[in-house]
Amino acid sequence: MQPLKIGACLTTAQIADHRDWLFEAERDIEIQDFMGYASLKDEFEDRIAAAKAALDGHSGRVGIHGPFEGLDIDNKDAELRPLITARFLKALEAADRIGARQMVLHSPYTLWYQNNRLASRGYAEAKLARIHETLVPVVKASEEMGITLVIENIHDVDPATRRAMVDSFNSDAIALSIDTGHAHLARCMSGAPPVDYFVRDARHQLQHVHIQDLDGHADRHWAPGEGEIEWAAVFRAFADCESAPHLVLELEHAEDIPKGFKHLQSLGLVI
Repeated sequence: MQPLKIGACLTTAQIADHRDWLFEAERDIEIQDFMGYASLKDEFEDRIAAAKAALDGHSGRVGIHGPFEGLDIDNKDAELRPLITARFLKALEAADRIGARQMVLHSPYTLWYQNNRLASRGYAEAKLARIHETLVPVVKASEEMGITLVIENIHDVDPATRRAMVDSFNSDAIALSIDTGHAHLARCMSGAPPVDYFVRDARHQLQHVHIQDLDGHADRHWAPGEGEIEWAAVFRAFADCESAPHLVLELEHAEDIPKGFKHLQSLGLVI
Protein backbone atom coordinates (compact mmCIF):
# COMPACT_ATOMS: atom_id res chain seq x y z
CA MET A 1 0.00 0.00 0.00
CA GLN A 2 1.53 3.28 -1.14
CA PRO A 3 1.16 6.31 1.17
CA LEU A 4 -1.20 8.97 -0.18
CA LYS A 5 -0.82 12.72 -0.41
CA ILE A 6 -3.29 14.67 1.72
CA GLY A 7 -4.20 18.33 2.02
CA ALA A 8 -6.54 20.37 4.18
CA CYS A 9 -9.76 22.37 4.50
CA LEU A 10 -9.09 25.99 5.38
CA THR A 11 -10.47 29.48 5.18
CA THR A 12 -8.47 31.78 2.94
CA ALA A 13 -7.18 33.60 6.03
CA GLN A 14 -5.68 30.34 7.35
CA ILE A 15 -3.81 29.31 4.20
CA ALA A 16 -0.76 31.46 4.90
CA ASP A 17 -0.08 29.55 8.14
CA HIS A 18 0.23 26.28 6.16
CA ARG A 19 1.44 27.65 2.85
CA ASP A 20 4.80 25.84 2.62
CA TRP A 21 3.27 22.44 3.44
CA LEU A 22 0.40 22.95 1.01
CA PHE A 23 2.12 24.65 -1.91
CA GLU A 24 5.46 22.84 -2.08
CA ALA A 25 3.81 19.41 -2.37
CA GLU A 26 0.87 20.66 -4.48
CA ARG A 27 -1.61 19.41 -1.89
CA ASP A 28 -5.39 19.47 -2.19
CA ILE A 29 -7.06 22.53 -0.66
CA GLU A 30 -10.73 22.95 0.19
CA ILE A 31 -11.77 26.58 0.64
CA GLN A 32 -14.40 27.01 3.35
CA ASP A 33 -15.28 30.67 2.84
CA PHE A 34 -18.50 30.22 0.84
CA MET A 35 -20.77 28.27 3.19
CA GLY A 36 -22.89 31.04 4.68
CA TYR A 37 -25.46 33.59 3.52
CA ALA A 38 -23.24 36.66 3.87
CA SER A 39 -20.41 35.08 1.89
CA LEU A 40 -22.71 34.60 -1.10
CA LYS A 41 -24.37 38.02 -0.86
CA ASP A 42 -22.77 41.22 0.46
CA GLU A 43 -19.27 39.71 0.94
CA PHE A 44 -19.20 37.76 -2.32
CA GLU A 45 -16.72 39.79 -4.36
CA ASP A 46 -14.41 40.42 -1.40
CA ARG A 47 -14.25 36.72 -0.58
CA ILE A 48 -13.49 35.79 -4.18
CA ALA A 49 -10.66 38.33 -4.29
CA ALA A 50 -9.28 37.03 -0.98
CA ALA A 51 -9.42 33.41 -2.16
CA LYS A 52 -7.63 34.21 -5.41
CA ALA A 53 -4.90 36.05 -3.53
CA ALA A 54 -4.45 33.26 -0.99
CA LEU A 55 -4.25 30.60 -3.73
CA ASP A 56 -1.80 32.51 -5.92
CA GLY A 57 1.08 30.17 -6.75
CA HIS A 58 -0.76 27.00 -5.72
CA SER A 59 -0.74 24.30 -8.41
CA GLY A 60 -2.61 21.53 -6.58
CA ARG A 61 -6.29 20.69 -6.77
CA VAL A 62 -8.84 23.07 -5.26
CA GLY A 63 -12.44 22.64 -4.12
CA ILE A 64 -14.90 24.58 -2.00
CA HIS A 65 -17.46 23.59 0.59
CA GLY A 66 -20.85 24.71 -0.59
CA PRO A 67 -23.59 26.23 1.60
CA PHE A 68 -25.75 23.89 3.68
CA GLU A 69 -27.42 25.43 6.74
CA GLY A 70 -31.17 25.43 6.13
CA LEU A 71 -30.62 24.32 2.53
CA ASP A 72 -31.90 20.74 2.46
CA ILE A 73 -31.66 19.42 -1.09
CA ASP A 74 -34.95 17.55 -0.63
CA ASN A 75 -36.86 20.47 0.89
CA LYS A 76 -40.60 19.73 0.84
CA ASP A 77 -41.61 23.38 0.34
CA ALA A 78 -42.01 23.97 -3.40
CA GLU A 79 -41.45 27.72 -2.99
CA LEU A 80 -38.17 27.23 -1.17
CA ARG A 81 -36.55 24.73 -3.53
CA PRO A 82 -35.76 27.36 -6.22
CA LEU A 83 -34.10 29.53 -3.56
CA ILE A 84 -31.91 26.61 -2.53
CA THR A 85 -31.00 25.95 -6.15
CA ALA A 86 -30.08 29.63 -6.59
CA ARG A 87 -27.86 29.55 -3.51
CA PHE A 88 -26.00 26.49 -4.84
CA LEU A 89 -25.58 28.15 -8.25
CA LYS A 90 -24.10 31.23 -6.60
CA ALA A 91 -21.59 29.08 -4.71
CA LEU A 92 -20.80 27.27 -7.94
CA GLU A 93 -19.99 30.63 -9.52
CA ALA A 94 -17.57 31.30 -6.66
CA ALA A 95 -15.92 27.92 -7.20
CA ASP A 96 -15.47 28.57 -10.90
CA ARG A 97 -14.08 32.06 -10.42
CA ILE A 98 -11.40 30.95 -7.94
CA GLY A 99 -10.43 27.92 -10.02
CA ALA A 100 -11.99 25.23 -7.83
CA ARG A 101 -13.16 22.07 -9.60
CA GLN A 102 -15.19 20.53 -6.78
CA MET A 103 -18.02 21.69 -4.53
CA VAL A 104 -19.17 19.78 -1.45
CA LEU A 105 -22.90 19.51 -0.70
CA HIS A 106 -24.63 17.66 2.13
CA SER A 107 -26.58 14.42 1.83
CA PRO A 108 -30.28 14.42 2.78
CA TYR A 109 -30.38 10.78 3.93
CA THR A 110 -30.89 9.74 7.56
CA LEU A 111 -31.75 6.77 9.76
CA TRP A 112 -35.35 8.06 9.71
CA TYR A 113 -35.36 7.70 5.93
CA GLN A 114 -33.85 4.21 6.01
CA ASN A 115 -36.46 3.00 8.48
CA ASN A 116 -39.40 4.62 6.69
CA ARG A 117 -38.51 4.24 3.01
CA LEU A 118 -40.87 1.26 2.52
CA ALA A 119 -43.49 2.26 5.10
CA SER A 120 -45.62 4.17 2.60
CA ARG A 121 -46.02 3.95 -1.15
CA GLY A 122 -43.84 6.35 -3.13
CA TYR A 123 -41.91 7.70 -0.12
CA ALA A 124 -38.44 7.12 -1.60
CA GLU A 125 -39.49 8.17 -5.08
CA ALA A 126 -40.97 11.46 -3.85
CA LYS A 127 -37.80 12.30 -1.97
CA LEU A 128 -35.64 11.59 -5.01
CA ALA A 129 -37.92 13.72 -7.20
CA ARG A 130 -37.47 16.70 -4.85
CA ILE A 131 -33.70 16.18 -4.91
CA HIS A 132 -33.71 16.20 -8.70
CA GLU A 133 -35.87 19.33 -8.85
CA THR A 134 -33.34 21.12 -6.63
CA LEU A 135 -30.12 19.78 -8.11
CA VAL A 136 -30.69 19.20 -11.84
CA PRO A 137 -29.93 22.87 -12.71
CA VAL A 138 -26.86 22.74 -10.47
CA VAL A 139 -25.60 19.52 -12.04
CA LYS A 140 -26.14 21.00 -15.51
CA ALA A 141 -24.19 24.14 -14.59
CA SER A 142 -21.44 21.97 -13.08
CA GLU A 143 -21.19 20.03 -16.33
CA GLU A 144 -20.78 23.25 -18.28
CA MET A 145 -18.13 24.59 -15.89
CA GLY A 146 -16.19 21.35 -15.52
CA ILE A 147 -16.86 21.19 -11.79
CA THR A 148 -17.88 18.10 -9.82
CA LEU A 149 -20.47 18.22 -7.04
CA VAL A 150 -19.53 15.81 -4.27
CA ILE A 151 -22.27 14.69 -1.87
CA GLU A 152 -21.01 14.31 1.69
CA ASN A 153 -22.48 11.81 4.17
CA ILE A 154 -23.97 13.55 7.21
CA HIS A 155 -26.50 11.26 8.95
CA ASP A 156 -26.26 8.53 6.31
CA VAL A 157 -26.61 4.96 7.57
CA ASP A 158 -26.52 2.94 4.35
CA PRO A 159 -23.87 4.27 1.95
CA ALA A 160 -25.59 2.54 -0.96
CA THR A 161 -28.59 4.90 -0.66
CA ARG A 162 -26.52 8.02 -1.33
CA ARG A 163 -24.59 6.24 -4.08
CA ALA A 164 -27.85 5.34 -5.82
CA MET A 165 -28.96 8.97 -5.61
CA VAL A 166 -25.72 10.12 -7.26
CA ASP A 167 -26.05 7.42 -9.93
CA SER A 168 -29.61 8.57 -10.69
CA PHE A 169 -28.27 11.76 -12.30
CA ASN A 170 -26.21 9.79 -14.83
CA SER A 171 -23.61 12.56 -14.88
CA ASP A 172 -19.87 12.78 -14.25
CA ALA A 173 -20.55 16.16 -12.64
CA ILE A 174 -21.91 14.60 -9.43
CA ALA A 175 -20.04 12.10 -7.28
CA LEU A 176 -19.51 11.01 -3.68
CA SER A 177 -17.74 12.55 -0.71
CA ILE A 178 -17.05 10.73 2.55
CA ASP A 179 -16.52 12.37 5.91
CA THR A 180 -14.68 9.78 8.00
CA GLY A 181 -15.95 11.21 11.27
CA HIS A 182 -19.58 11.33 10.15
CA ALA A 183 -19.34 7.71 8.99
CA HIS A 184 -17.91 6.56 12.33
CA LEU A 185 -20.47 8.60 14.26
CA ALA A 186 -23.27 6.98 12.25
CA ARG A 187 -21.82 3.58 13.11
CA CYS A 188 -21.88 4.38 16.83
CA MET A 189 -25.27 6.13 16.85
CA SER A 190 -27.24 4.32 14.18
CA GLY A 191 -25.60 0.98 13.41
CA ALA A 192 -23.98 2.08 10.14
CA PRO A 193 -21.08 0.03 8.77
CA PRO A 194 -17.48 1.04 9.59
CA VAL A 195 -15.71 3.83 7.70
CA ASP A 196 -13.80 1.54 5.34
CA TYR A 197 -17.12 0.03 4.18
CA PHE A 198 -18.29 3.51 3.15
CA VAL A 199 -15.12 3.84 1.07
CA ARG A 200 -15.44 0.41 -0.54
CA ASP A 201 -19.10 0.99 -1.36
CA ALA A 202 -18.29 4.26 -3.13
CA ARG A 203 -15.77 2.67 -5.54
CA HIS A 204 -15.16 4.87 -8.61
CA GLN A 205 -17.75 7.41 -7.43
CA LEU A 206 -15.52 8.56 -4.54
CA GLN A 207 -14.01 11.93 -5.47
CA HIS A 208 -13.54 13.66 -2.10
CA VAL A 209 -12.84 12.78 1.56
CA HIS A 210 -12.95 14.82 4.76
CA ILE A 211 -10.42 13.27 7.15
CA GLN A 212 -11.27 13.80 10.80
CA ASP A 213 -11.31 11.75 14.00
CA LEU A 214 -13.78 11.59 16.89
CA ASP A 215 -14.93 9.65 19.93
CA GLY A 216 -18.19 8.23 18.54
CA HIS A 217 -20.33 10.57 20.62
CA ALA A 218 -20.14 13.94 18.82
CA ASP A 219 -18.85 15.44 15.58
CA ARG A 220 -15.50 16.46 17.05
CA HIS A 221 -13.31 17.08 13.99
CA TRP A 222 -10.26 16.04 16.00
CA ALA A 223 -6.86 15.36 14.48
CA PRO A 224 -6.33 11.72 13.42
CA GLY A 225 -5.02 9.76 16.38
CA GLU A 226 -7.16 11.57 18.95
CA GLY A 227 -10.28 9.46 18.42
CA GLU A 228 -11.42 5.94 17.59
CA ILE A 229 -11.12 5.56 13.82
CA GLU A 230 -9.04 2.64 12.53
CA TRP A 231 -6.96 4.57 10.02
CA ALA A 232 -5.05 1.61 8.59
CA ALA A 233 -8.33 0.00 7.50
CA VAL A 234 -9.57 3.25 5.98
CA PHE A 235 -6.40 3.80 3.96
CA ARG A 236 -6.36 0.18 2.78
CA ALA A 237 -9.80 0.89 1.36
CA PHE A 238 -8.49 4.06 -0.31
CA ALA A 239 -5.75 1.98 -1.92
CA ASP A 240 -8.38 -0.23 -3.54
CA CYS A 241 -10.41 2.76 -4.73
CA GLU A 242 -10.80 3.17 -8.48
CA SER A 243 -10.54 6.98 -8.37
CA ALA A 244 -8.16 9.61 -7.01
CA PRO A 245 -10.27 11.54 -4.49
CA HIS A 246 -9.30 14.84 -2.95
CA LEU A 247 -8.11 13.89 0.57
CA VAL A 248 -8.32 16.80 3.02
CA LEU A 249 -8.00 17.12 6.77
CA GLU A 250 -11.09 18.91 8.08
CA LEU A 251 -10.25 19.77 11.67
CA GLU A 252 -11.94 21.93 14.28
CA HIS A 253 -8.64 23.71 14.90
CA ALA A 254 -6.44 24.40 11.87
CA GLU A 255 -3.37 24.51 14.11
CA ASP A 256 -3.85 20.74 14.62
CA ILE A 257 -3.19 20.00 10.93
CA PRO A 258 0.53 19.25 11.46
CA LYS A 259 -0.27 16.94 14.37
CA GLY A 260 -2.89 15.02 12.41
CA PHE A 261 -0.63 14.76 9.39
CA LYS A 262 2.31 13.51 11.47
CA HIS A 263 0.16 10.84 13.10
CA LEU A 264 -0.96 9.43 9.75
CA GLN A 265 2.59 9.78 8.44
CA SER A 266 3.93 7.81 11.41
CA LEU A 267 1.60 4.95 10.39
CA GLY A 268 3.05 5.03 6.87
CA LEU A 269 -0.30 6.08 5.39
CA VAL A 270 0.39 9.57 4.02
CA ILE A 271 3.09 11.73 2.53
